[in-house]
Amino acid sequence: MLTTIMPRPWCQRRVGFAPDVTYFKPAGVPLRTLEEVVLSLDELEALRLADFNGQYQEQAAEQMKISRATFARIVEAARKKVADALLHGKALRIEGGPVVMKGESNMAAGQGNQTGGGRGMGRGPCGCGQRRGQGGPGGRGGAPVECVCPQCGERAPHVPGEPCNQKLCPKCGARMIRA
Repeated sequence: MLTTIMPRPWCQRRVGFAPDVTYFKPAGVPLRTLEEVVLSLDELEALRLADFNGQYQEQAAEQMKISRATFARIVEAARKKVADALLHGKALRIEGGPVVMKGESNMAAGQGNQTGGGRGMGRGPCGCGQRRGQGGPGGRGGAPVECVCPQCGERAPHVPGEPCNQKLCPKCGARMIRA
């Protein structure tokens, strides 16, 4: 009998900004010859809070609405990816991830677990406001499948294989990001 193991769904992480520039590469090297490293928006946010702003992990984790241990794993992965790109001359692309922009709501009011769990915040296992298995496409968990405009909040369906940052907002013309 074949058993399928489903990974645990991701809790959305709060991100405080969307970068204007989402691609970096070594100068003088043709893009087609480069390997690429993808840095998610939550990893970039962890680098911004810990390394650029100099915040302690506990404070930064609270800002992103995740546990300190999760923050530590995210920032460690981000540092490794940036070091890999710099040391090995790879291109660095910033996009996507299980994020919600600061100030946006990621779940309708009253939909979270109000009886506790997770970090003791009464809002779901990770404090994001979602109960396990209810986020993502069709309520099945996983990463969201939309592109969102960081300027006006307009949403559009994500097309697999087509990066959101190459799509322009139909409302205001700004570059969209993965929700």
